[in-house]
Amino acid sequence: MAVTTVGGVADMVRYELDGHVATITYHRPDKLNVIDQQMRAELNAAFAAFRDDEDAWVAIVTGSGRAFCAGADIRSPGNPAGEFPGTFWEKPTVNSFESGWEIYKPVIAAVNGYCLGYGLTLVTWCDFVIASEQAVFGYPEVRIGTPTIVGAIRLPQRIGWQYAMELLLTGEQITAERAKEIGLAGWVVPHSSLLSAARELADRLLAAAPLAARATKEVARRAPDMSGVDAIRFGETMRLVANTTQDAVEGRAAALERRPPVWHGR
Repeated sequence: MAVTTVGGVADMVRYELDGHVATITYHRPDKLNVIDQQMRAELNAAFAAFRDDEDAWVAIVTGSGRAFCAGADIRSPGNPAGEFPGTFWEKPTVNSFESGWEIYKPVIAAVNGYCLGYGLTLVTWCDFVIASEQAVFGYPEVRIGTPTIVGAIRLPQRIGWQYAMELLLTGEQITAERAKEIGLAGWVVPHSSLLSAARELADRLLAAAPLAARATKEVARRAPDMSGVDAIRFGETMRLVANTTQDAVEGRAAALERRPPVWHGR
């Protein structure tokens, strides 16, 4: 895979496209991939590239060195969350994938080491979590006197109240096996096979029509905030739209002809 520069730089974040699979790598290994303002800008550029590239159908997110992402760089000046335009009251709360950018393509977290703070918040927004046996998860913010916000919103929905509160309110770290036990990680694999396991899952996901997969993920994300009737109406509308695509025509033809479909994302 060739490294693709995004946002004019490729110092702290790497974006690689191999076939229809994009790999986004935190690449600040000497600092355990902690996020400062420059890295925030590069991460946003990488996720925007994935979101907007019609040839990128699935993403794998991972880290270089001993960490996935060890959180915010508290030694760096400025706000690692990035800048928010407008006055205090006008500032949005969504300006990154961690904070909830709407990207409905499937995203796999391949967690290779320390996954703390911002790193864990990103993981809670991924669809699949594959952890190396060396992975460590935690929200240490309360131990330095600051609250966890997006993680506190998302984690209880992901793993249940008590397990979430244990992580959020103690600031303790847990192992990969414990993360799997409480439903935070889906798989724990040997460290040496982490990326191959993530790629294997990505290749399985490529068997699905990409637009149908995105519509399905969007319904799954949005439906819990709707009434039952509204969720079904929304889902059926998404189905009608998806059924007009070239891939839907190809899928039906392939089924009738008993051959594998060839998807084009259109």
